[in-house]
Amino acid sequence: MRLPASRLRRFELTLAALLLAVLALDFAFPLPTPAADSPTLTVLAADGTPLRSWAGDDGAQRQPTTPEAVSPRYLEALLHYEDRWFRWHPGVNPVALARAAWQWARHGRIVSGGSTLTMQVARLVDDRAAGRSVPAKLRQIARALQLELHCSKHEILSLYLNLAPMGGPLEGVETASRAYLGKGAAELSQAEAALLVALPQSPTRLRPDRAVAAAQAARDKVLTRMQTLGVWSAADVADAKLERVFAPPLRARWLAPLAAERLRKQARRAGRSEAVIQTTLDAGLQARLEQLLADRLNTLPDAASMAALVVDNRTLEVRGYAGSADFNDARRGAHVDMVQAHRSPGSTLKPFLYAMALDEGMIHSESLLIDAPQNFGGYAPGNFQADFSGPVSVAEALQRSLNVPAVDLLDRLGPERFAGRLRNAGLRLRMPANAAPNLSLILGGGSTSLEELVGAYTALARGGLAGRPRLTPAEPATEARLMSEGAAFIVREILESGGRPGNPFRESSQRVAWKTGTSFGFRDAWALGVTDRYTFGVWIGRPDGTPNPGHFGANSAAPLLRDLAAALGPSDARQQLGPRHQPASVSAVPICWPLGGAEAATPPGQCLKRRTAWTLDGAVPPTLPDRLRPTGLVEAAWTHGSAGRERVRPDCDGQAVRHDVARWPTLLQPFLDPAERDPVELLPWHPGCVPSTPAAAGLRIVGLEPGSVLRPTPGQASISLRLQAVGASQGVTWLLDGQFIGSSEQPGASQLLTLTREGSHALTAMDGRGRWVRLPFEVQALPAPRRPAAAGGMARNGTSGTLQAL
Repeated sequence: MRLPASRLRRFELTLAALLLAVLALDFAFPLPTPAADSPTLTVLAADGTPLRSWAGDDGAQRQPTTPEAVSPRYLEALLHYEDRWFRWHPGVNPVALARAAWQWARHGRIVSGGSTLTMQVARLVDDRAAGRSVPAKLRQIARALQLELHCSKHEILSLYLNLAPMGGPLEGVETASRAYLGKGAAELSQAEAALLVALPQSPTRLRPDRAVAAAQAARDKVLTRMQTLGVWSAADVADAKLERVFAPPLRARWLAPLAAERLRKQARRAGRSEAVIQTTLDAGLQARLEQLLADRLNTLPDAASMAALVVDNRTLEVRGYAGSADFNDARRGAHVDMVQAHRSPGSTLKPFLYAMALDEGMIHSESLLIDAPQNFGGYAPGNFQADFSGPVSVAEALQRSLNVPAVDLLDRLGPERFAGRLRNAGLRLRMPANAAPNLSLILGGGSTSLEELVGAYTALARGGLAGRPRLTPAEPATEARLMSEGAAFIVREILESGGRPGNPFRESSQRVAWKTGTSFGFRDAWALGVTDRYTFGVWIGRPDGTPNPGHFGANSAAPLLRDLAAALGPSDARQQLGPRHQPASVSAVPICWPLGGAEAATPPGQCLKRRTAWTLDGAVPPTLPDRLRPTGLVEAAWTHGSAGRERVRPDCDGQAVRHDVARWPTLLQPFLDPAERDPVELLPWHPGCVPSTPAAAGLRIVGLEPGSVLRPTPGQASISLRLQAVGASQGVTWLLDGQFIGSSEQPGASQLLTLTREGSHALTAMDGRGRWVRLPFEVQALPAPRRPAAAGGMARNGTSGTLQAL
C-alpha cells in the first residue's frame, strides 16, 4: 500500500529534520580530541623495543600501536570477551542495553552496563561519559554513535588499543605489555593476552604488580570464557592457566637514556612533535653494554664515569650508546653525555698520522724512526714510560704508542695539514682559545669527542672512508676519505698484530685492531677497537675534567674494550663489508736498516739489518733525513791499504781505500750495539791516522771514571754521585742503560745520580747537537732496597737536578 504523497512528504521532512538535528548536535558537541592523538614521546630500538619514554601532558605513559601490530590472540580474547558483535553493531548493542535496563529495573542497581567496545572508547575520550549513572550511560551512547559516524571500526579498535587503562600511568596494550611482561604486544601468549584483556575492567584492583591473586582470577575468568565460546581449546586453556602471573614493580626501566634524550632535544630544536622516534640501536646489545659498564663501576672512584659507542661498519648505524656509566648516580655526572663531550684524545690520533704519512710516501711499515730525546723548537716530548728505545720501526712506534717518533713525524707532515685532513673527514680538533694546531696535537693537545673518534676509526674497516655515526635510520650516510685503502689495511694490520707480514696472529679468530690513549694529568682514558663488523670505543674519566690518578688507557680503558669485544661476539660473515683482502696497492718488500730502502736496491755492505715491510703503491721510501746530519746516512770512510784492517784519514795515507759506509741517524748512536754498526766503523784506527776530531770531542762526563766499580758506604742503601757533562751545548739529556732518567736545560748544570741497583751499567750524556758520550761502570754489593720497586725501572724523584735509578 502506497502512502499518500502528503504523508510521504511529511515523513521525508521529519527524517531530514532529524538528520539536521543530529548533524547540528554533532557540530555543536564535537568529539573530544583523543588522548592517543597526543601520545607520550617514545624512543624505540631498531626492533621496536622502547628505550625511553616521556609522559604526555596528562601524565600518562602511552606507546602507540595498531591492530596489525598486536598479537591475534589478544584481539580474539578482546572481541569475544568484551564485544562479540563489534564488527556489526552501529556503536550500541540494543540487546545488551535491553538486558542491562531489565537488570537495573529488577535489582534497583546496575548489574551490567551493556557497554560495547565503542561505548568504552567513548568513555575514554570523554571524561563526562565516564561512570555508571544513567546520564553518563546516555552520554556514552551518544558519543558511541558519534564515533561510529566519524571513524571506521579499525580506527575505533585502534583507539581502544591505545587508550585502555592498564594501571597507574599506563595506557594501551603495548605500554602494559612492555611494562608488566617485558615484551611487545605482538608476542603475547594466550595467558598474557587474557590478563591484559581483563586488566582494564578494574585497572587499580587488578594490577599484576600489586594484586597477583586478583589479577590471576580475572585472567582465568577470561580464559574460561574463551573455552566456553569454543574459541580456544580446553587443552590450550588448561595450559594457559598453569602460567603464573608475575610482574615486577612499575619503575623506569630505560635503555640508552642519554641517546634518547639527545634525540628528543634534536626533535624539539627542529620543531618536530613525533610520538615515536626510531633509532638504530640494538636493544640486546645495548643491554649487554650497560651491564658491562655497571659491572666495572666498583673499579672506579665515586666521581668517575664511563662512556661507550658501538657502530656497525657496514651501515654506520649506532648499535650501542652509553653516555654515562650509571644514569641513576648523580655523583658520577649521570646526565652528562660523554659520547658527545669534547675531551683530549691523548694518543688515539696516532693511527691517522701514520696513515697520512704512508699516503704521502714518507714511510712504510718498517721505516726506521728515532725514539730518543729530541727538542722541536722548545717542545721536548717524552714517552709515557719515561724511557727511550732508540731505533724503532713505524709498526713498533705505533703499536707501543711512542711519543717522540710521532711528534717527529707530525713535524715533517705539518700539524695544520694533519688537523685539516681530520676535519674534512669529520673529526674536528678544538684548540684552546687563540691557539693554532701545533705539535702537541698528536699527544692530545686538542679536543674531540668519542663519537667523532669512533667515526674516524671506521675508516680502518671501510677502505679508508670515515663516516659519521647514524643514530636514526633517517639520517643520511655521510662519509669522507681519510686515508687510502692501502694505508687503512697497513695501519689496521699494525694495530692488530704488530704489522709485519707473516705474523702468526694475523690468522687468529678474534682479530681486533685497537689503540689506547691517555690525556695529560690522567683526565681521560681511551680505547678504540675495530673488527670486521664493528668499530667501538670507550672513555673513562671524570665528567668535570678533574684528574683521575692511576687510571689510563692501558690499565682501565683497554680491559673494558676487551670485554666489550667479547660481548659483541665474533663477526657474522653476513654482516661484514666483505672478505678481508689485501689491496693491490699493498705489497710485502724486504728492506734494510739504517737506509730504509728495498734490500734489492741496497748495496750488500750497507744492509746492516733486514726487515720485511708493508709498502704502498710500490714506493719504498728511505729513512727520513737526519736532522743533525743533513749530508745523509751514507758517508765516505777509508781503510789502510788493500788489506783494509785499519781506518785512516785520506790525507795521511796515499794508499787509502774509500768505502761508502751506512750510518745510523746521529741521535740513535748511543743506543746501538757494536754488532749493529757498519763493519768499517768497527775497525781500529791506524796509529798515525787517528782523526783529530772524534765524534764526541769536547764532551765528557766529570764525576765518574770509565770502568769504575762502585760500592756503597757501609750502612747505606744507595750510592749518590754528583755528575756534570763538560763541553755540552744546548742542554744535556741523561740516559742510564738506554733509559731516560732526566735532563737539564743549562749545559753546565750538575746532576745528582742515585743508584740502588747492582750490576753493570752504562751512563750516557747527550747534548742538544746530538753529540754523546757513554761511560760504563759497575755497582756491587748493594743491600736490599727499603721499599719495593720495579726492577730496572727509572724514575725522577721530583727534585730539580736529581737523577734516581731504582
